[in-house]
Amino acid sequence: MATTKKAVELDDFDLRILAIVQQNNQTPHREIGEQIGLSVPSIARRLQRLRSAGAIADDCSILNPDALGTRVTVIAHVLAENEAVELLDEMKARFEACEQVQQCYYVTGDYDFILIFCTRDMAEYTALTRTLFFTEGNVRSFRTFVAMERVKVTLNVPIG
Repeated sequence: MATTKKAVELDDFDLRILAIVQQNNQTPHREIGEQIGLSVPSIARRLQRLRSAGAIADDCSILNPDALGTRVTVIAHVLAENEAVELLDEMKARFEACEQVQQCYYVTGDYDFILIFCTRDMAEYTALTRTLFFTEGNVRSFRTFVAMERVKVTLNVPIG
C-alpha cells in the first residue's frame, strides 16, 4: 500500500460524494445524485475518476470479527535490529504479506513499526511471532498489547 501518491484535486461535489460512499459504498448513484444535485452519469464519471486517481483506494465489505467466532485483536510494537533501507523494506513486505496483519505503520519514536493483528486466538499470534519476528529476522524486540475491547474501529478519513 503506497502512501506517497500525489493528492487528488477535489471539488465540493467530489468531497460530498466521498463522504457518502465512505459511509456506504453501495449507495446507488441515483441516491447520491439526489443528495448532492448531480445527474447519475455525472456521479458515475466522478466515481470512476476518483477510483482511477486513487482517492478511493478500495471497495470492500467490512466484516464483523465477532460474527466469525472468537477473534483477538493484538497490537505489536516492533523494533528493528538494523535500519538499513533494504532490511526495513524486507520487513515491510513481510508484514504486508501476512493476512492477519490488518494494519502496518512504519513510525517514528521508540519503535520502528506498529502492527495491528486479527487472529483466531493467542496461539495463532504466537506462531506468527515466530515466523514474522524470529525466523525471518531483523527484529531486535517487540511488545504485544492485547485489546480487551474494540471501542472504535474505522478507516474513515475526515472530510471537510
